[in-house]
Amino acid sequence: MRRHMPENKKTRKVLKLENKTVVKNGIGFGSVLAITISWSVNHSILWAIIHGCLSWLYVVYYALVR
Repeated sequence: MRRHMPENKKTRKVLKLENKTVVKNGIGFGSVLAITISWSVNHSILWAIIHGCLSWLYVVYYALVR
């Protein structure tokens, strides 16, 4: 059971916190590109996940080596 607390007659200041977005669009373009290239070359889900985590590093590597 809650007790009713009397409110102060003075105006209370309200602290407003803004929500910050950590991940804006989810998966990035570099990750999608790396996963697509990896899948077309290796046909392996494991390598696609690894290359998706490396994203742009794998894309640049593939562009240089190919």
